[in-house]
Amino acid sequence: MKSAVCPGSFDPITFGHLDIIERASNHFDRVVVAVFENRSKKSLFTVGERMEMIQENTKSFPNVVVDSWYGLTVDFCKKSDVSVIVKGLRAVTDFDYELQMAQVNFQAGQVDTMFMATSPAHSFLSSSLVKELAHFGGDVSAMVPANVANALRNRLAGT
Repeated sequence: MKSAVCPGSFDPITFGHLDIIERASNHFDRVVVAVFENRSKKSLFTVGERMEMIQENTKSFPNVVVDSWYGLTVDFCKKSDVSVIVKGLRAVTDFDYELQMAQVNFQAGQVDTMFMATSPAHSFLSSSLVKELAHFGGDVSAMVPANVANALRNRLAGT
């Protein structure tokens, strides 16, 4: 069985993330969406809340499972019997950072990384942009699933 992991903080998950997850699920027997705690970011949602939002929006993909991890991606891969990391790329700036991470992950754990270009319709999306727009009352319904838009509205109400 060929397995891959789509790691990220997913705070919150966007249609861009879901596009990469769905497309990865077409190429692998099992895709693990791994929600990571990012020490350098202040999260809006807990890991559990993020996992619930992802599970709700990936339930139509029978080979996708959601998990969480705090630590190195290569250690998660070893624990989960995953041989490939799948990362979405929006622009050259993503590539610069992700290439360095891919090289470190290969050196540290012999785990390959596959890059997938984000669909043009979602190439501008980032969780940070979505949170900023939602914070100021902007409409994010074209950027995130309805349950995520509702969670954002509820979390940011009164801030």
